[in-house]
Amino acid sequence: MIIIGLVVLVAALVIGVAGVLSNSGDAHALTHGFAVFGYHVTGTTGTLFLYGAVVGAAGVLGLGLLLAGARRTARRGRTARRDLEDSRRETAAVMHDRDELAEAQHAESRDHGGVADSARG
Repeated sequence: MIIIGLVVLVAALVIGVAGVLSNSGDAHALTHGFAVFGYHVTGTTGTLFLYGAVVGAAGVLGLGLLLAGARRTARRGRTARRDLEDSRRETAAVMHDRDELAEAQHAESRDHGGVADSARG
């Protein structure tokens, strides 16, 4: 998978460089300049293509970081839910053991108390 990704990346870079170089010079000058965030874009169509490629790469990088953060958060949540469920299960088992022990002690104290009362009488 990594090799396929690397081949696609190299192909995209070659196509991008070819697009910039083939659309440079006076024959490919932008006929109408425009502004983006107050910056006036002038030059050739190749330069405009290069700007678009840089903006696209920045967008892909930002999306990758966003998805990586979401994946990490989901993994933490899944781990926390699993740990909480384990903790609840352990707590329930300990409470059950405590209740059984208390019941056994109560029964034992009743048995000893009943024997002592009948011996007195």
